[in-house]
Amino acid sequence: MRNALGLMAACVVSAALIAAIWFWTSSPHTQLASAAPATIAAAPAERLSPAAAARAAAQDTVETTAAIPEAPATAAPVVVAQNAAPCANPDALGVSRVVEVDTTGGPGFGSQHFKQFDFLQDKEVVLTFDDSPWPVNTPAVLKALADQCTKAVFFSIGKHASYHPELLRQVLAAGHTVGTHTWSHANLNGKKMTQQQIKDEIEKGFSAVKLALGTAPAPFFRFPELQHNPWAVAYLGQRNVAIFSCDLDSFDFRKTSTPDKVVQTVMSKLDKLGKGIILMHDFQKHTAEALPELLRRLKAGGYKVVQMKAKQPLETLAEYDEMMRKDESKIPVAAAGRPINSVVQTVSQ
Repeated sequence: MRNALGLMAACVVSAALIAAIWFWTSSPHTQLASAAPATIAAAPAERLSPAAAARAAAQDTVETTAAIPEAPATAAPVVVAQNAAPCANPDALGVSRVVEVDTTGGPGFGSQHFKQFDFLQDKEVVLTFDDSPWPVNTPAVLKALADQCTKAVFFSIGKHASYHPELLRQVLAAGHTVGTHTWSHANLNGKKMTQQQIKDEIEKGFSAVKLALGTAPAPFFRFPELQHNPWAVAYLGQRNVAIFSCDLDSFDFRKTSTPDKVVQTVMSKLDKLGKGIILMHDFQKHTAEALPELLRRLKAGGYKVVQMKAKQPLETLAEYDEMMRKDESKIPVAAAGRPINSVVQTVSQ
């Protein structure tokens, strides 16, 4: 009898437990419990001040955007790591700001010929060098710029780029902007220049610099001798290439020029103008020798360097790219990419 009663009691208890479990698992309590984390997480946001809520919303947006890239990552150019390096000179001239240029339609810069886009503020300068690259001189210019942790725009001649591609890659690797300066430094405003010859000079220069760099240069162009052919100006506008003149010329190409004269010419003109795009040539030895002192004078005079970059790289034409690739084997270059001073050295003088 006791066994029977015990069995019945056990059955009742078991039934009660089963009923309780069924009630809690199938009732709205469980559904509310599963939704509770979202409700709890949202509740503090409701109690935030408007300013705090805005900051929280901004943080959520940044995190979401970072988690979902808009496009596949591309290979980073070599200049990125170089640009990220901190400046070792605490008193360096440096770069005060970087401007990005939308070259659509071929805007012109430099008040000697173009005055519409005068973006420089008082005491701001843009350093530019023509005829790049050249052995000894270009590396010396790069060192002077690196010592002052500052940047410039280099306008490369296509032939020079083909002769010394390793030097032009050093310019790019140092974080400078590389533009172009025709294929052979021909005067495009010459009376005997046909439109086809002008186009060839421009486009061969574009493609040769691209081939030397291994990547497209900036769509920045400077005419040799600053001689602007009207047809060429219109053509560059159609190609969405910005045209550079200058605000002041260092006249460092003159035979009578010396390092001291380069410094004095630039500083005297700059002190009158108060700002400007400076035209120099890293092809010239005395310019390379003058640059360390010139940069120190700029710093002492309270001048600041602005670096110009392009919004988009130059789009070269396939036919000229192919032409340059075919001609590459015909162009004399330093053996195995070695600079000239590593092949031939003066041992007695």
